[in-house]
Amino acid sequence: MSNRDIIVIGGSAGATAPLQDILGRLPADLPAAVLIVLHIPARGIGILSTVAAAAGKLPVRQAENGMLIENGHVYLPAPDHHLLVVDNRIMLGRGPRENMVRPAIDPLFRSAALHYGPRVIGVVLSGFLSDGAAGLTAIKRCGGVALVQDPSEAVADEMPVRALEATTVDLCVPSGRLGDVLSDLVREQAGVALPVPPEIQLEVEIAAGERIGSDTLMGIADPAALTCPSCGGVLSKLRPGRPLRFRCQVGHAYTADALAKEQEGRVDEALRVALRILEERAELVQRMAEDARLSGRRAVSEMYEGRATEYRNHAEMIRRAVLHSLDPQFRSRAGE
Repeated sequence: MSNRDIIVIGGSAGATAPLQDILGRLPADLPAAVLIVLHIPARGIGILSTVAAAAGKLPVRQAENGMLIENGHVYLPAPDHHLLVVDNRIMLGRGPRENMVRPAIDPLFRSAALHYGPRVIGVVLSGFLSDGAAGLTAIKRCGGVALVQDPSEAVADEMPVRALEATTVDLCVPSGRLGDVLSDLVREQAGVALPVPPEIQLEVEIAAGERIGSDTLMGIADPAALTCPSCGGVLSKLRPGRPLRFRCQVGHAYTADALAKEQEGRVDEALRVALRILEERAELVQRMAEDARLSGRRAVSEMYEGRATEYRNHAEMIRRAVLHSLDPQFRSRAGE
């Protein structure tokens, strides 16, 4: 039986410091490989040098397609590619974005669960929304070990909290202890392999870039009356388990909170467009009223004045809605 020789780590906002703590405590003879996805901009710079400085004893490499995975090495994704593991090698996937990002945490976690089963240790660090929760659930379903940074000390506690809600986590540990815990766990014998749920394999294939059609999607999801923010297609609710997630026929995937956040931004944008149009309409009708007044058409002028007032009232309602969406304290200040 093998030891637990694959560590996958995911984080977002506030994850750099705990990641440095973890890597700084891992020994040079670590009998496992470490693969990391931090949600950073596709053109972000500096993460490789930051991780390399923290790792110290362990060599850090940016992943390349087909690269052999070696124990005692740390691997980071290439920009704008999902980091996947397949048959002891790295695959860079160009599949659809998950939660609006690529690389995403969940595809790495799922691919590790699919190909390594009980040999995997998954770690979710600080971050917003619920990235990593679905992937950590997949690791547990395939017999792996799930660790979560203690939410009480995380800069952004949403990712650790959502992971704790989504699956039965083995350990919830402060970041200062995670490195020592991992050093012990990788020297233990892996557990018994469990059957891999077919939906996990399908989602790994999607991340790798395989085509997904409506018939395939219907095998793992049910249509929902929601639209994909990325492509405008119909979203389907994935089944089973938590967190609540959706995919479209193209393959874009969202957790419910990430979808809600994206929709919120689009609602705000639509309100601002509507506000601009109403204000311009009020200005135009006011000028038409003035022109009619100067021409001696009093009745027409009064009609246009009334319409301008209506447009201004509508614009004020939308302006208040925009302010309300931006400032959660607006309602109390407005006396509501």
